[in-house]
Amino acid sequence: MPIHTPAHRRAAPSSIASSDRRRFWAIALCACCPFLAVYATQPLLPSLAQLFGTSESEVSLTVTATTLAVAIAAPFSGVIADTIGRKRVIVACILGLSIPMALASTATSLEQLIVWRFVQGLFIPGIFSVTLAYVGEEWRGKNISMGMSAYVSGGVVGSVSGRVISGLAADIHSWRASFLVLACFIALGGLCVWLLLPRSQHFARQRDIGTGLLNMARHLKNPRLVAIYACAFNNLFVFVSVFTYITFYLVKPPFLLGKAALGFMFLLNLFGAFANPFAGRWMGRAGYKIGLIAALATSTVGILLTLIPNLIVAFIGVALISTGVFVAQTAATGQMGLVAGKAKSSAAGVYVCCYYAGGSVGAFLPGFAYAAGGWPACIALILGVKLVSAVIGIKYFGSAMPEN
Repeated sequence: MPIHTPAHRRAAPSSIASSDRRRFWAIALCACCPFLAVYATQPLLPSLAQLFGTSESEVSLTVTATTLAVAIAAPFSGVIADTIGRKRVIVACILGLSIPMALASTATSLEQLIVWRFVQGLFIPGIFSVTLAYVGEEWRGKNISMGMSAYVSGGVVGSVSGRVISGLAADIHSWRASFLVLACFIALGGLCVWLLLPRSQHFARQRDIGTGLLNMARHLKNPRLVAIYACAFNNLFVFVSVFTYITFYLVKPPFLLGKAALGFMFLLNLFGAFANPFAGRWMGRAGYKIGLIAALATSTVGILLTLIPNLIVAFIGVALISTGVFVAQTAATGQMGLVAGKAKSSAAGVYVCCYYAGGSVGAFLPGFAYAAGGWPACIALILGVKLVSAVIGIKYFGSAMPEN
């Protein structure tokens, strides 16, 4: 029988802390890899529109195609993961994503590029929704806020890196190089996740896919989950519409930014990555309703600042927008982890479906507002969507703190 000396007693917490750190970084990578792909064309939109001779709305379909595919595939990826497990689905989808990412560099027309972007989106829900479910199962109670912070912060870093790398590669070589370089990073990230991510300890396998579909139907009958899904739709609508159409706004006077400068603008999203873990801990005390309202107020101030024709002020606005959007996502995903109960992959699958449906609409619909009234018309539409989120959050988000 082993003797439990003080040294033995100290070893266990150290081992647990080491496992938590490994899991934290693995989750951050799981979120980072798909985000390298999702918004890769945003800094390229003005130059792609000129290259292919298309309008802002038409070239924005390179964003819409990806987010639409994510929305279509998301419910099914969650159901499949509830049946066969978490880690194998996540790793297979990350490695699979790198293939159409590389093949996008071979496109000879806007239509071909849109097709490859759609194919990329089909792999992404198997990473997003299944990682969300993994976090909800493996982090319990109050600690779920930290798990969601790892997920959201990794996503911020991925979305920023994807845009910066895309803009730099296009400026140095060509837009085709952007896809090839990002494909290599995604494949490397998939290998790292395979090595780092621990297998699920609390996964409860569903008997079959039919059970998963029934669970999805139950989720849609839960008004608190439906409210979370509506907030998810609105949140990505705001994010995609801002960062798609602000590129057209900033290439015009008085800003006149180029491709590389637009890519570097997305570094401002790192403010969201830095702020999010602190916000996650704060929401662990204050609750997700307060966190959501504070996030919406922050991004609203940022949106209004972009109307001031000064580059520094506009960039401050962009930083506030990204911070508010990502903190709002942490609030929504954290609330979902509390409300969903069992079959979390199915709940997360519906969440990702609604989230990226919002992104699809946000990449396309504001194009008509931009054509009619420029950037101020886009802002009017975006603020209307944010108001809906605020009303939903006040009415349906619980005031109880996460550990309860």
